[in-house]
Amino acid sequence: MPIKIPIELPAFQVLSNENIFIMNDERANTQDIRPLKIAILNLMPKKIVTENQLLRYLSNTPLQVEITLIQTKSYVSQNTPSEHLDKFYSYFDDIKHEKFDGLLITGAPVEQMKFEDVTYWEELTKIMEWSKTNVFSALHICWASQAGLYYHYNIPKYDLEEKMFGVFSHTVNDEKADLTRGLSDIFYAPHSRHTEVRREDIEKISDLEILSEAEDAGVFIVTSKNRRKVFITGHLEYDRNTLKEEYLRDLEKGDKVNLPKNYFKNNDSNQIPSQTWRGSANIVFGNWLNYCVYQNTPYDLNTL
Repeated sequence: MPIKIPIELPAFQVLSNENIFIMNDERANTQDIRPLKIAILNLMPKKIVTENQLLRYLSNTPLQVEITLIQTKSYVSQNTPSEHLDKFYSYFDDIKHEKFDGLLITGAPVEQMKFEDVTYWEELTKIMEWSKTNVFSALHICWASQAGLYYHYNIPKYDLEEKMFGVFSHTVNDEKADLTRGLSDIFYAPHSRHTEVRREDIEKISDLEILSEAEDAGVFIVTSKNRRKVFITGHLEYDRNTLKEEYLRDLEKGDKVNLPKNYFKNNDSNQIPSQTWRGSANIVFGNWLNYCVYQNTPYDLNTL
């Protein structure tokens, strides 16, 4: 889908250079169609990087996608220029009266904290509650998937003995499922987290389906049966070098961290890592937009 974003947003130039189909407001206004309204609650520290990653996968199909970027009011990012946030981001209070076809909630580096101890937890729960009535389908990534499963279904998260860090092979549990349609029998995805949710807890909830999992990394894609809640425990949106940058960052901080698994050739961090998950990311994000959102969302969002 051509992404409708301001021409001044850094992602506009980044994606243009990659020959990804994007559209500025002036051109979009000449098309007599209703764009899909997608809100992104960006909880990641480096928000511009995350914008580029997500917008790359929400693009390049025949329909317009209109993006609204949201930041938390209860916590102000220390890693993104305030000028960027002021210009391109809204607060929840600014958009809570609106309705959206889709909502995407990113991960956040807070998974070792209790949910209730996270500074913006109360604000996040308000947004997740609002999404039940004002959003057709909400996609939660990594920590947000754990937060969403906890809030909506009271499913706990568990500490891992060591960080789940690297690129892991996954399988599809139902090859006919709309969200995983087109994925190979074995596909790859990055993970970077200290906690997990467990299959046995999810299986107790009749409304939930596990569509994909990994032998090493556990549950991967979980959805409500009507696909209006989607939970992905990994980071399909990551760039080629994101895990490398996280690894080097943790080393510089003095953290005990292992080399990302199945990532560097010959486990040599000086090598350029292979991006083995790009095709899978395109399929999953494309399927979410197509099957979970576009094919089912009402034309008149006021009827949600």
